[in-house]
Amino acid sequence: MPTDTSFFPPDFVWGAATASYQIEGAAHEDGRGESVWDRFSATPGKVRGGDSGEVACDFYHRYRDDVRLMKELGLDAFRFSIAWPRVLPTGRGAVNEAGLDFYDRLVDELLANEIEPFVTLFHWDTPQALEDAGGWPVRNTAEAFAEYAQVVVGRLGDRVRRWITHNEPWVHAWIGYAWGEHAPGRTSESDAVAAAHHLLLSHGWAVDAIRRAVPQAQVGITLNLAQAYPASDTPEDEAAAWRVDGEGNRWFLEPLFRGAYPQDLLERNELVSPFVQDGDLDAIAAPLDFLGVNNYSRFIVGAGADGPRVEGNPEAQHTDMGWEVYPDGLHELLVRVTREYSPPAIYITENGAAFGDIRVHDGRIHDPERTSYLDTHIDAVSRAVADGAPVRGYFVWSLLDNFEWAHGYSKRFGIVYIDYPTLERVPKDSFYWYRDLIRTRRDAPRPSPVSAT
Repeated sequence: MPTDTSFFPPDFVWGAATASYQIEGAAHEDGRGESVWDRFSATPGKVRGGDSGEVACDFYHRYRDDVRLMKELGLDAFRFSIAWPRVLPTGRGAVNEAGLDFYDRLVDELLANEIEPFVTLFHWDTPQALEDAGGWPVRNTAEAFAEYAQVVVGRLGDRVRRWITHNEPWVHAWIGYAWGEHAPGRTSESDAVAAAHHLLLSHGWAVDAIRRAVPQAQVGITLNLAQAYPASDTPEDEAAAWRVDGEGNRWFLEPLFRGAYPQDLLERNELVSPFVQDGDLDAIAAPLDFLGVNNYSRFIVGAGADGPRVEGNPEAQHTDMGWEVYPDGLHELLVRVTREYSPPAIYITENGAAFGDIRVHDGRIHDPERTSYLDTHIDAVSRAVADGAPVRGYFVWSLLDNFEWAHGYSKRFGIVYIDYPTLERVPKDSFYWYRDLIRTRRDAPRPSPVSAT
């Protein structure tokens, strides 16, 4: 059954998303500085197979070819991130003009092909020099980020209308600073809480910097959000699910939209209080033009002896990441966020699935599981729009197979296959499905304007 797209508004944005360290390569070219992911990837045992983003998809050199693929796909927009160390090699101070020149060329190439750039300022590649000086757990990094935002917007703000300050601050704070599984590889809960606060604070400061430089700009932040469902209807499981929701969702939604951290997380509030200064929460709650939502799955949570326990659903389909395929969770999440936080607009800034794609004898990549995933999740978005969620666009993750952080190149999310030894691009069947979906929407009748009487 084809996806019902009738509820999407005529100006709905169809896009694809990427991130700088995952696709660009050129890690040592044109004055780029070292990032925490360069250092982390070079540390034995941190990334599967010893992989790194040193070459990645070589987007830095092949972006024109990739924009042609976007044009063939029919994209309205392309979401990409700026590599902070490519612009400010040590995080602050001297600007690397050659780095900004690359993004200048990319933006111009996109616009020449009628593709709107959606720019993310930070997708986890902190300059290593700033990490050496304390990283995100210290306030100076938030100050440096605001300066960096001014530099980038000063160069690109005449052509870029939509800006995303941060991608998934929860992931960077907890997986990078508490669990040690992402760069920079620390294992301190206190560091994670401090990092999360300073990420949010730097977001608020960057919103102000962007609006002062480009008053007509639209600014948002992208959060990874997932519904947490109790494993049973017992009070213990319901409380456990609420705690997981608080730690992953509300810890970011509440300060952004209500100017306060959720009070039910008592231990977390004790940890964050030393880092919160007068005016911080007001800065974090600067009005947003949109909320970016990244969603891939859901959580099923039970009460364990040592706290909440995330449980699996063995009867469900799972992606190559081990994540349950549950599109209804996206629908319920969007309706819930709309009801409780009233964002003026929502963009699905990432949604997609990794599967073990293989290039077969006909030279193609047949990925029916991914096509089905995208179909059912876009349908879930359509149902959310019908239920009043102000969703204005959808970005598939990802345009290209790429460096998947600690998994290296072992997980493929792209709708375009990358043959890593040759860097050949091969559109998958899901690419053509998405192209046809976008084309169908473009060909749909537009509502007639209502004449004034």
